[in-house]
Amino acid sequence: MVMEALLDIGRFFVNPLLYIALLAAILLGYFRVKKERKLFRTRIVWGWREFGHLMKDGILYALIFSVLFSAIGLTVSLEWLVALSLVSAAVVISGIYYLASFVYLALGAIGLGWLLANYGWTIPFGVFDFSGYAVAWNWLLPVALITGAMVFLEGRLVVRRGEEASSPRLQKTSRGLTAVFYKAKRLWLIPLLLVVPGDLLEAYLPYWPQFTIGSTGFSFILFPAVIGFQGKARRTLPAYLYPQLGTRIWMLGLLIILLALFSYLWQPMALAALLAGAIGRMVLSIIALINENKGNHAVAPQTTGVMIVDVLADSPAEKMGLVRGEIIRKVNGLTVTNEAELYEAIQVNAAHCRLEVLDHNKEMRLRQHVIFRHDHYRLGLIVV
Repeated sequence: MVMEALLDIGRFFVNPLLYIALLAAILLGYFRVKKERKLFRTRIVWGWREFGHLMKDGILYALIFSVLFSAIGLTVSLEWLVALSLVSAAVVISGIYYLASFVYLALGAIGLGWLLANYGWTIPFGVFDFSGYAVAWNWLLPVALITGAMVFLEGRLVVRRGEEASSPRLQKTSRGLTAVFYKAKRLWLIPLLLVVPGDLLEAYLPYWPQFTIGSTGFSFILFPAVIGFQGKARRTLPAYLYPQLGTRIWMLGLLIILLALFSYLWQPMALAALLAGAIGRMVLSIIALINENKGNHAVAPQTTGVMIVDVLADSPAEKMGLVRGEIIRKVNGLTVTNEAELYEAIQVNAAHCRLEVLDHNKEMRLRQHVIFRHDHYRLGLIVV
């Protein structure tokens, strides 16, 4: 019985969404590195970072949510999961990760199922034909609660990984200077163990193992849920923008859960919670884009020194604790105002490097590092 259950779970991984997400994560890293090499003649971070963190970042939450959803008894419709797979796959393939917040995907799946059922359309899958479903209040509440939890997770991931996901891009200012903005794009795969009604599953997958409570049958399904994020940091450094944005997102997730709970008093509140969540998530994105597209660039040429655009991984600059947006005033006692002067000053003492740096609070601090033969000859700095 156990072996059969494991085989059945293994068969579930024929879900194309899983492999689309894996391929998308690989391509995200590939195109990021390609762009960085074009702009800065080097990659900043390992190209497999997006793939390596695809499931790693959210796996603990996936375990917690799976146990919690099952213990509470949140039963979702199998048809909704099919529609969710289709909508998620379409968004991931499009590459527009502004639309990949789980609240958009959940509502999109509800809308797709309703459209197919309302207009009599059918999507053939070979083993079965998907013809949508009627929207029912009884399964909208579990969907709304799961969506709220996933939006909460999205916010936590943005807080933790938003800055790391940001890659620098060059841009001309209104005065013709070359400044920098940071583009963030990340995809996460969250494997969720969900409960579905056994009678629905039996129609499509009669071999799937079931358990019963009273006279009602249920089954578990391991579903590859995806969360995408996309953002732009121009006026604010990513280190400050994304913790603020992520906090607002996870608070929105809690609000969705709170509103959905009122469905016990008035059933349509589950749908209202989803709509409010989608509108709220859209407002957060629009406000962030508007704010970042006005004002001066946070990273631009400075008269007071050389501004750091980024720091290469495992480089002397990273070991010295240098970060984006700091300004190098002096190197080995010499004042520097541009990139050429910076690297000339480094060569003054090729075995030991001492830097005077203005941090984000405009406070001076000293950093020094012994230069070894295997170290990056430019300290691993990318500067304006």
